[in-house]
Amino acid sequence: MLGEESLFQWLREKNVQAFKELGVKKIVTLSPHSYNAMKNNYSNEFEVFHYTQLLRELIKAGKLNVKEFKAKVTYHDPCFLGRYNDEYDAPREILTAIPGVELIEMERNRENAFCCGGGGGNFYTDILGGGKDSPSRIRVREAYAAGANVLAVACPICMLMFADAVKTEGMEEELVVKDISEIVKESLVQS
Repeated sequence: MLGEESLFQWLREKNVQAFKELGVKKIVTLSPHSYNAMKNNYSNEFEVFHYTQLLRELIKAGKLNVKEFKAKVTYHDPCFLGRYNDEYDAPREILTAIPGVELIEMERNRENAFCCGGGGGNFYTDILGGGKDSPSRIRVREAYAAGANVLAVACPICMLMFADAVKTEGMEEELVVKDISEIVKESLVQS
């Protein structure tokens, strides 16, 4: 999406060929950007899942036993998981399945969520700059204003953008940024 389309097409062909040779049927991605590319720009011969969809099913099936994780959590909808692929529920279903999590919605959520500011290559180029009105700083202030002490994310770019914004805003004591997988790991019942 940054303009190197012929390289993308070449890599896609090589990857699809390798997946077929390996007998791949399902692909699980960590990044919503990868999820979007694999789901919408690759061969439809593979089932593609974002990791939150897999975690949700594992929790529902009782294969992951979660215990209490006491926190006021707000969830940030990543652009490529939400608006681009209409997946809003899996992350929320995971969070609400964990005892002790109080899920608080920010005013701008789901299809109206505010971008973290890392999209469109800004994560790499910082074209928008990191000033007081940068998207990531605005968003962490919104999370804090909603009453959360944990800002949950499901995207590595959002994670880094917000972790940096929390430090820049001086909110390290008030708000922690955690990936949903971290929250699940911390809430697992040890056997």
